[in-house]
Amino acid sequence: MSIKLLPGVLLSGLVALAFSACDADKLSKLKPGITSVDEVRQLMGEPSMEWVEADGARVWEYPRTPQGIVNYMLVIGSDKVLREVRQVLTEENFAKVRPGMSSDEVRYLLGRPAHELYFSLKQEKVWDWKTKVEAGMTWYFNVHFNNAGVVTRTSTNFTPGP
Repeated sequence: MSIKLLPGVLLSGLVALAFSACDADKLSKLKPGITSVDEVRQLMGEPSMEWVEADGARVWEYPRTPQGIVNYMLVIGSDKVLREVRQVLTEENFAKVRPGMSSDEVRYLLGRPAHELYFSLKQEKVWDWKTKVEAGMTWYFNVHFNNAGVVTRTSTNFTPGP
């Protein structure tokens, strides 16, 4: 039996593999309670988003979407030392998304979405995150927002292919 891969499929797979190998190496060097903010920035680069907590801690976002199935949030304490590394695309976090949440709350919980689509007939914006690739299917978690940027519902879907 032979498998024939299209160039785009092969490239997409190689990019995802390179991201995961690179992330694993970088993440293994991050030590909560020890790694300084400067070391985090040197290893991970600039975050795509930063939130400042009431206690002075900073939460830095490192998304790996749309190619990857992970998004990282790194918590830097007010003492400028790494406190925590979280992979936020989890079933537990998906279950926390509820109608009435703002788009900012969802972004803080899940990180940057893989895609943002607007459906004018439904007057609805949909963000999605790739959640898994298995058995020739790619699965997505979707959050639906009204025009005011408030969650109305969530859904899942899949597409054939990687």
